[in-house]
Amino acid sequence: MVSSTQHFTEDRSVEAVLERNAACTDARLGEIMAVLVPHLHAIIKELRLTPEEWLAAIQFLTRAGQISSDRRQEFILLSDTLGVSMLVDAINNRKIDEVTPSTVLGPFYVNGAPNLPMGAMIAHHGRGEPLFVLGQVSDESGLPLAGVALDVWQTSEDGFYDTQDDSQPDMNLRGVFHTATDGRFWFRSIVPASYPIPSDGPVGDMLKALGRHPMRPAHIHFILRCAGFDTLTTHIFIDGDPYLDSDAVFGVKYSLIAPLRRPTVEEQRQHALPDGCQCLSLDFRLQREALNHLTGARAAVGMNGASL
Repeated sequence: MVSSTQHFTEDRSVEAVLERNAACTDARLGEIMAVLVPHLHAIIKELRLTPEEWLAAIQFLTRAGQISSDRRQEFILLSDTLGVSMLVDAINNRKIDEVTPSTVLGPFYVNGAPNLPMGAMIAHHGRGEPLFVLGQVSDESGLPLAGVALDVWQTSEDGFYDTQDDSQPDMNLRGVFHTATDGRFWFRSIVPASYPIPSDGPVGDMLKALGRHPMRPAHIHFILRCAGFDTLTTHIFIDGDPYLDSDAVFGVKYSLIAPLRRPTVEEQRQHALPDGCQCLSLDFRLQREALNHLTGARAAVGMNGASL
């Protein structure tokens, strides 16, 4: 006979579920569920959710799954717009102050972008305002790093990635470059545009209901990889964009904002830049893997309430 103390009641709902989960042999899964279940039940109890409201939540998640495909991931959009993606990134990418900060990957990264020679053009559809991107990659102390792989991708001039726009060729506005012996890199592109995240699905409906816009400020994505250093996933945002203070996915950090400028006479001559070309000068600093113990220790101190 089942003891009355094992029955599911409102007061002991958490205990009932955790007792049922006690046979879990996956230590990390058990740890996650031991935290998730109490918080989830607490939310439902605090809000006193009705069956209709809970069904609406289930239908929302169902729609998110149904609209997702190999070209669109609605759950990533949901995570991004609730600030969860940036929070997970912040927790897992604590860095020393001297290096470039990370930000979200976003839902439009494509693995396998082509390796391109220095100075190559990544815009293959023949449209947009020309842009020359140049810069240097160094370690936390400013020592240049050779052979760093820079995986680059961005939107077109009208705010679409190639995976969203059938008029663009495959791998348009994507490429992988490698720094020279002095850590420098340069390539050609077009000025990116601010753009809306996909808003024709349940996440878009949520943003409308919350009185929020779906816009992201103009930016270029980078993943930097170098042996012995933490991989850096980040954006560079274009200074002056009207959405820098209200990015729909909370990805903007002040140190990742860079201004456009006109090329110098020497740059224009050396790289045969067209009239009207804009320039974007960048300085990336990577953190050595050996410094992870330092950032981990700082984080532990911070979580204990002391000043960093």
